[in-house]
Amino acid sequence: MIEYISSDELAVLIKSNKVSRKDYLIVDVRDDDWVGGNIKGSFNSPSHRFLFDVGRLVRDTKHVPLLVFHCTMSQVRGPKAARIYTEQRAKVSEVPGDAPPRIVVLRDGFSQFQVKFRNDPALIENWDPQVWAENWH
Repeated sequence: MIEYISSDELAVLIKSNKVSRKDYLIVDVRDDDWVGGNIKGSFNSPSHRFLFDVGRLVRDTKHVPLLVFHCTMSQVRGPKAARIYTEQRAKVSEVPGDAPPRIVVLRDGFSQFQVKFRNDPALIENWDPQVWAENWH
């Protein structure tokens, strides 16, 4: 079962004293639609390459307790990547006593996150309003 996090919950996490890539990692699986803005500190792992790269991602995040996956709308690519990551992570032997990571999907994806927070440089980086005007209106 997929667990979701809201845009507001993610914004609070990013602005907290938690450290990106240590306490949490935001995994953006958008492909060409990654251009035009992203969640600050997120890691882009394009969906068309995700199956090839998931092993490295699992190794690189073995001590990260929270992973947040998303795509543009988090309807297909984000949830699928979260499922694939979860399956691959389960195959890796863990140190006894280690808690498994919490794996969540950003509800409504980047499209809604940017609607709420595009003017907040603490939450959005590489913002290009022209890209969004051309593609989403």
